[in-house]
Amino acid sequence: MNTYSIARVAKVVMIAVAATVATAIHASDTLTVTFTGDVLLDRGVRRTIERHHGDAGCLFSPLVDSVFAASQLVVANLECPVTSIKSPALKNFVFRGEPEWLQVLREHGITHLNLANNHSIDQGRKGLIDTRDNIVKARMVPIGAGNCMEEASQPVLVATHPRNVYVVASLRLALENFAYLPDQPCVSQESFEKLEARVRQLREQEPECCIVVCLHWGAEHVLRPAVQQVVQAHRLIDAGADCLICHHTHTMQTVEQYKGAPIYYSIGNFIFDQKRDINSSACMVQLTITSTTVEAKTIPVVIKDCVPEMVDDEDS
Repeated sequence: MNTYSIARVAKVVMIAVAATVATAIHASDTLTVTFTGDVLLDRGVRRTIERHHGDAGCLFSPLVDSVFAASQLVVANLECPVTSIKSPALKNFVFRGEPEWLQVLREHGITHLNLANNHSIDQGRKGLIDTRDNIVKARMVPIGAGNCMEEASQPVLVATHPRNVYVVASLRLALENFAYLPDQPCVSQESFEKLEARVRQLREQEPECCIVVCLHWGAEHVLRPAVQQVVQAHRLIDAGADCLICHHTHTMQTVEQYKGAPIYYSIGNFIFDQKRDINSSACMVQLTITSTTVEAKTIPVVIKDCVPEMVDDEDS
């Protein structure tokens, strides 16, 4: 089978997986979608899995499992390639997870994995595409990566009931020691102007749809967004986004309401090995979507030994 045929088969399989997930959504008037921050499957997390005899199920706590079980969809940011390909990029932090661990994520309720971040290409372009294909094999849907920039940047339809729901993912950072080659396999990394236009076009084409924008952006280890981020977030809401749920800073940042739309500038880590207090406090975001409304609920978590555990609002 040639490379073109393999790519076509992978695309067909991806569409089939997405359809399977979509048809599994309960036939009701509401849709519950939970978003998490960064999921790392290397470094300290790898050591945690190894201490549990290779069982990646150790990364999930019962209360987090219960939130996932109550959600029709769970979207997480996968902060590493998950591939057997070893082709490390020349950069400070290079990650790689084991493909068999993806099945464990699916078993615990994760349905979609966002790849539009600065670590998805840590094992090269082949490692990125292999990661995307491994996600599909594990019966999840990849978001924000493709064989070219146009493909990687397409909005992903994650549900059709009670209305069409799209996730638009974008990396807003330059990749370290990696060329911007939009005709090659890559993550979603269009200019902000193209991203804004894409959101506006989607809103014009489908006025009744729900649009969730997920950006990987901002300065690490800070608690507030930069002024430029606030300006861009407002522009995306003005263009038609219903909410923004973002990450990268490894901290829980400001939550804002702009024209009635929630903006989570960074929801922090999720499954991660950083131990400082500012890196261990994070949240999940649970969206309840009806045919006309979107409501966001913040679910605080604290990360202990790489494992996210829920906390009471009064303790967060």
